[in-house]
Amino acid sequence: MGFEELLCQVGGFGPFQLRNLVLLALPRVLIPMHFLLPIFMAAVPTHHCALPDAPANLSQQDLWLKAHLPLENDGSFSSCLRFAYPQALPNVTLGTEVYDSGEPEGEPLTVPCSQGWEYDHSEFSSTIATEWDLVCQQRGLNKMTSTCFFIGVLVGAVVYGYLSDRFGRRRLLLVAYVSSLALGLASAASVSYVMFVITRTLTGLALAGFTIIVLPLELEWLDVEHRTVAGVISTIFWTGGVLLLALVGYLIRSWRWLLLAATLPCVPGIISIWWVPESARWLLTQGRVEEARKYLSSCAKLNGRPVGEDSLSQECKRALNKVVTMERVSKRPSYLDLFRTSQLRRISLCCMVMWFGVNFSYYGLTLDVSELGLNVYQTQLLFGAVELPSKLLVYFLVHHVGRRLTQAGTLLGTALTFGISLLVFSETKSWITALVVMGKAFSEAAFTTAYLFTSELYPTVLRQTGLGATSLMGRLGASLAPLAALLDGVWLLLPKLAYGGIALLAACTALLLPETKMAQLPETIHDVERKSIQDEDTQVQD
Repeated sequence: MGFEELLCQVGGFGPFQLRNLVLLALPRVLIPMHFLLPIFMAAVPTHHCALPDAPANLSQQDLWLKAHLPLENDGSFSSCLRFAYPQALPNVTLGTEVYDSGEPEGEPLTVPCSQGWEYDHSEFSSTIATEWDLVCQQRGLNKMTSTCFFIGVLVGAVVYGYLSDRFGRRRLLLVAYVSSLALGLASAASVSYVMFVITRTLTGLALAGFTIIVLPLELEWLDVEHRTVAGVISTIFWTGGVLLLALVGYLIRSWRWLLLAATLPCVPGIISIWWVPESARWLLTQGRVEEARKYLSSCAKLNGRPVGEDSLSQECKRALNKVVTMERVSKRPSYLDLFRTSQLRRISLCCMVMWFGVNFSYYGLTLDVSELGLNVYQTQLLFGAVELPSKLLVYFLVHHVGRRLTQAGTLLGTALTFGISLLVFSETKSWITALVVMGKAFSEAAFTTAYLFTSELYPTVLRQTGLGATSLMGRLGASLAPLAALLDGVWLLLPKLAYGGIALLAACTALLLPETKMAQLPETIHDVERKSIQDEDTQVQD
């Protein structure tokens, strides 16, 4: 008797699993709030060079700015340059004197801002860009904060993936909550740019635990029939986090208080750990039969399933020991195990490329919304709203078409929206908005499918380790996405070309993975290899 049959006896879907989904909903909400926080926290409001002795009369301020600031092609004042000397304005008197340009010959007409910047605070009271002047020549430092954060997530994915396979899911989830709370508070209290970058990087490392642990911990308590619907439902909490961020960002305009609001929910999360069960699958592979029996007994009781005197019948006890005998492997999983056999090697390499493409295109689209012509709050609300139908589409497709074709199709759709946008003129805002919304829907669908698909590909003994390795490549893509936006300085269309091209490559790679539709979760490396042989035999017969 395998674990799937054992799970059927105690209930593969019922109140126990629903409680588990609710308890693990909070991390799902917190992840997008932190991952997408730079949209508000690192926003760059309208700004121009700080000018001395500006007139108090509002009617003269525009004339004053025209005398000191050059105009861009669109008629707006330059954000990064000022005139070296005030320019002559015909028939205009500023205060008591008429300005004459009178700049010496041979000197440049414009110079960079030397006395700082003045910012428009009508939309944001403060951001990290306004606090530390991360604009103009320092624009790259603003983008670097997101890159460093995702580098932290990248490293954390590897660390949590290995440790949770060795020490358990539940214990490492508590570590993720506590460290995210402490480091989030430290980030909000940052007194310098360097301190902020360091603490945000470490916060990303801590939050990686949520991305690695939550979905496998849910799936490992679910039977085959309900894995898809539960997996998609759990990702709806991500959408809730996206919409909640739009609301909280609208209500809180200071980056420090906004970061604090996104961090404090870790407190009830720490308390909720008391009711979160450890994975019985993982306990069995570690030979911890009594602990697994305790959780299985709790599952049976809550699901209203009859059990024996000791919470499980003697038959179940024998089944538990049989599972241990058949499925137990080394207690110290290694990342080298992901490349030990041919099938695991193919799965790992393909998933790494796929996850890089999913993250690179998703965050490239999500973190740069300047083309839409909407304010940041409207954009965030629109992006959150479009995620709901995309998740319903994922549920329908993975159930009827399968995981592999759904993953490849959604990535192809993402690549096509980037490709078509290269052909659309920037003046046609309605077309650009439509393409960005479609791209967001496809990229979100690809993200949702990737978590479900990857969790089903790896065996229990290496599931967290496999997710850690693939998430590493995914977070590498996420960390490079903000920097790729800077390629517009080389060629305006180069960022879109990069995002679309990588998404297309990931779509082709996804087709090389095996299908997992209606398949039991593999428990050991041997199960993965055996399924590969069965699939090949089926293809030969067909």
